[in-house]
Amino acid sequence: MSQVTTNFSSDLAEFTQQVEHYLDNVVQHGTDEQLFTASYLQGHFAVVAGQSSLEGFETIMQFKELMEQSLNKAFAANELEADDQKQVWSLWNTFLQ
Repeated sequence: MSQVTTNFSSDLAEFTQQVEHYLDNVVQHGTDEQLFTASYLQGHFAVVAGQSSLEGFETIMQFKELMEQSLNKAFAANELEADDQKQVWSLWNTFLQ
């Protein structure tokens, strides 16, 4: 699967569409492990996308910060095992390069 690349000056709407498309593709065509990781990230992503829309976010940096807060809060509550957390962070980081 191709990697989504962007910089923080890119359009937020385009970025979210690219991420959604990538995650949908993983859900449809990935391995069981990739499916789990992408589905978990997709859940957080959907919540953050809605929240950022309500708050009027305009930059990818704002979105990124809210996404990282969401993941950090979930992981602090031990939602996932450490190895799964690493996989989620790794997948999320592919969108930020």
